[in-house]
Amino acid sequence: MRILHTMLRVGELERSLAFYTEVLGMRLLRRQDYPDGRFTLAFVGYGDEADTAVLELTHNWDTAAYEPGNAFGHIAIAVPDAYAACEAIRARGGKVVREAGPMKHGTTVIAFVEDPDGYKIELIQRKD
Repeated sequence: MRILHTMLRVGELERSLAFYTEVLGMRLLRRQDYPDGRFTLAFVGYGDEADTAVLELTHNWDTAAYEPGNAFGHIAIAVPDAYAACEAIRARGGKVVREAGPMKHGTTVIAFVEDPDGYKIELIQRKD
């Protein structure tokens, strides 16, 4: 068994696709409209679905926005340099909500960015 994907409901699909592909550097893997159900599914990720877990962005055509809620935490992405990643994300129009630095009570360097719908993405600096 393995994790296939995590689904996020998004208010504006094109805005979210731009964030995940242009700001975070993922690829659009596939996209399908479901007119009878009035929704679109778009899958994005860093690798092929056959090999890696990906994100499913679900856009319900009649819903403009969602509240992330307080049960969901964040998505985590490994990066070689969290400081450089924050600068690159900021330069591409992304929102850094916690600058890179050691985590509280630890030494791992982390940062947090926020997508257009308010979902948090943790950047974890790899220890190479």
